[in-house]
Amino acid sequence: MEKILIIGAAGQLGSELTLSLSNMYGGEQVIATDINQSAAVKFDYCRFEVLDVMDKDRLRSLVKNENITQIYHLAAILSATGEKNPLFAWNLNMDSLLHVLELAKEFKLNKVYWPSSIAVFGPNTPMQNTPQNCVMDPNTVYGISKQAGERWCEYYFQKYNVDVRSLRYPGLIGYKSLPGGGTTDYAVDIFHKAIDGEKFECFLSENTYLPMMYMPDAIKATLDLMHAPAEQIKVRSSYNLAAISFSPKEIFEAIKMEYPSFEISYQPDFRQKIADSWPDSIDDSAARADWGWRHEYDLQKMTSDILANLPEYMVNFK
Repeated sequence: MEKILIIGAAGQLGSELTLSLSNMYGGEQVIATDINQSAAVKFDYCRFEVLDVMDKDRLRSLVKNENITQIYHLAAILSATGEKNPLFAWNLNMDSLLHVLELAKEFKLNKVYWPSSIAVFGPNTPMQNTPQNCVMDPNTVYGISKQAGERWCEYYFQKYNVDVRSLRYPGLIGYKSLPGGGTTDYAVDIFHKAIDGEKFECFLSENTYLPMMYMPDAIKATLDLMHAPAEQIKVRSSYNLAAISFSPKEIFEAIKMEYPSFEISYQPDFRQKIADSWPDSIDDSAARADWGWRHEYDLQKMTSDILANLPEYMVNFK
């Protein structure tokens, strides 16, 4: 029977992925971890443990004593936050991955999941329909760490047969947790401002196109990848993943259809330069061909679903 350890479970992705895994395997088979004890309130349906992923002895004891068979390693310092303290971001993002890969090798874990990002791309990457294999020259410490992490994942698969799997997520949009410090987080915060009746000040320019994905599609992609037979996983660095691309102006207009008085202004800051180095759209044909990836949500369907569900969650954020 699988026993699953989720590292960084309280983040935007982890909050929803942990619930899906608990529903799938049973809460008693899932251990959610986060560095903050206060995150325990999110996980009344499974076991929760406080874990600093940089404490490799504590991490090892959890894996050994709990007979862990799979690790989902989600803890990371994201793009915008990472630029404020790049050496700390590099150390956390890189060392924590190596801790996990070493444990996977030592204990012969069944599978490891580690997320990459479109941040691996850079100014010289093709901007339209960015291919699976192309120039990658990231210009943020987050992107650099993800690019290096992809190489380590492939290395551990080829050298030690560690079944590690990865997706290059676009910007992820959900309503069940607050933004986590990423460059695409404007597309989360904008919904909060609309529902609160506040004017939204966007830190990107109105026509900045970025690849995006609604959280239910991201969860589906992750689980589809992890449950695919090993022989179907032909990319061992990280798979391109895509759903929709839009600009701040377009998501504003989609929200305005349901909140006609909503207003926006544009005040680009340092995150604009980061966004400008990322692709407008992604070619994820390899994921679609290898293990049958298909997305469900377009911009309008996502917008309607968030506006219908977010208000009840916002009470918990205040």
